[in-house]
Amino acid sequence: MKIVMLGAPGAGKGTQADKIAEKYALPHISTGDIFRKNIKEGTELGKEAKSYMDAGKLVPDELTVRLLLDRVANDDCRNGYILDGFPRTIPQADALDAELTKLGEKIDYAINVDVPDENIIGRMSGRRACPKCGATYHIRHLAPKKEGICDSCGTELVIRDDDKPETVKNRLAVYHEQTQPLIEYFEKKGVLHTVDGTIDATDVFKAIESILN
Repeated sequence: MKIVMLGAPGAGKGTQADKIAEKYALPHISTGDIFRKNIKEGTELGKEAKSYMDAGKLVPDELTVRLLLDRVANDDCRNGYILDGFPRTIPQADALDAELTKLGEKIDYAINVDVPDENIIGRMSGRRACPKCGATYHIRHLAPKKEGICDSCGTELVIRDDDKPETVKNRLAVYHEQTQPLIEYFEKKGVLHTVDGTIDATDVFKAIESILN
């Protein structure tokens, strides 16, 4: 099973990808992890990616796809994998599709975790983080015992820049412009499945299980 996870930032697709990975013994692959590993190990592909990143440029789609294919050629991917955060754009999806076609392979499922913008803004703006120990909380769903104070180390909690409402709105705008068109792209391929991401995470996973089974 080759699976692509779709959904806006904060929709919970990473959480669901972890659950799928555990249940079906598939590697959960993010392009960020691939970049970091190749750069740390000093591979040729890693050096090439680093040259773009050091110059403040985006890594080209063609190189990103090469890095990805290099990763999925590993033994742990022989039964499939879950892609999280890639593809982000139609050109990336086209590049991935072209390379998989050469190998006689294709994406089997595109799982779209659907959550309205207002829910995401509420979710992310309610997050709190400890700047000292890294513990995370949510003012409604996982509140600290003492308001605004970390349970673990007693440090005052903060709102990360990524979770501030204006930042979240900007990220959502980029998502709608660049990534949301992938929903129609995979629908045309006949592999799109949409689940309601507003319900409890356990129930979201049950819906995904029914699709994959």
